[in-house]
Amino acid sequence: MTYPKDELIKYRLERAKEALEEAEVMANMDHWKTCINRLYYACFYAINALLIKNDLSSSKHTGVRSLFNRQFILTEDIPKEYGKLYNLLFKYREQSDYEDFFSIDDFVVKEWLKQVEKFIAIIKTKIQA
Repeated sequence: MTYPKDELIKYRLERAKEALEEAEVMANMDHWKTCINRLYYACFYAINALLIKNDLSSSKHTGVRSLFNRQFILTEDIPKEYGKLYNLLFKYREQSDYEDFFSIDDFVVKEWLKQVEKFIAIIKTKIQA
């Protein structure tokens, strides 16, 4: 089924907001691995909305990452620090989901929470421009 572009963008941004809220709940419960997962997905959904706005898409996480880095980070349309953040979250989400005995300092994840909130705000601004 094909959805109107604007509806799909709105839906993806809502999913990003929802995932960020879930990350905050997990942080409040000291569930850092799940928090990382939700932070990654908050970015992933927001980036997907931005890609759709620009008539780009990929069915794979690596493809989304590649398109985002090439179209928005390398061109400096979005600050490079957010490309680094997304790439870190991609890496740590995989590690926290699949590696045994994964651990991370809570202060790192708490900082990512703040950064992801700003990142999503920047993406929303780009979409509305």
